[in-house]
Amino acid sequence: MDPVSILVNLFNNFFFIALPYIAVIVFLVGTIYRYRSTAFRYSSLSSQFLEGKNLFWGTIPFHIGILVVFLGHLTAFMFPRETLLWNSEPVRLIILEVSAFIFGLSVLFGLVSLFVRRITNDRIRVVTTKMDIFIELLLIVEVIFGCWIALGYRWGSSWFAADLSPYLWSIIKLSPQIDAVSAMPVVIKLHIILAFSIVLIFPFTRLVHFLVAPLHYLVRPYQVVMWNWDRKAIRDPNTPWSPTPPKNN
Repeated sequence: MDPVSILVNLFNNFFFIALPYIAVIVFLVGTIYRYRSTAFRYSSLSSQFLEGKNLFWGTIPFHIGILVVFLGHLTAFMFPRETLLWNSEPVRLIILEVSAFIFGLSVLFGLVSLFVRRITNDRIRVVTTKMDIFIELLLIVEVIFGCWIALGYRWGSSWFAADLSPYLWSIIKLSPQIDAVSAMPVVIKLHIILAFSIVLIFPFTRLVHFLVAPLHYLVRPYQVVMWNWDRKAIRDPNTPWSPTPPKNN
């Protein structure tokens, strides 16, 4: 076997066999340890009180888009046969692909908005860490790859269900079968590698708040909030910092 083939095999074996298991182990151990040791920081550490207008236009498209895209990937993974059956009708396939691409663009728009907000707003920069910048850039690149794949390698839901779903199930069954994924184009491989990389560093980022999402808010009684001051003045991001607490605090 020539040196190039050996390197390619080593590349495929590491990134599509070793990396998934490393990522899952670090994810499980890291999230549990972080929750037990620093539960208070097991959140998004919201900066909404520092600036809310631009946050709204970033976080809403991002959260709605990422939820739909994630559920789409999960459906193709969990129910590959049903996905292929749905896609057997061209009209349904086109509707699915176009909808997925639109929500992918929604994720990208939201992420870019949040990133610009983070690096341009003085108040937000104060509470921004290097990991915040790194994970947002990583997510932006991941979503760009996803949109690139949607445009350049059409009918992704079908080949995901036919090729990637069996690969992922083989990882879960501890019997990795990487023949199909090894033959895929480079951009798809990078998309997969970045996905596992995000899982790997997940416990060390603000993304952990996804695991403690307050879903119980959907069924709890309404909470009455009464304001005794001008909300617009208090929440104005242009309000200068004051060394003394406001009178209405």
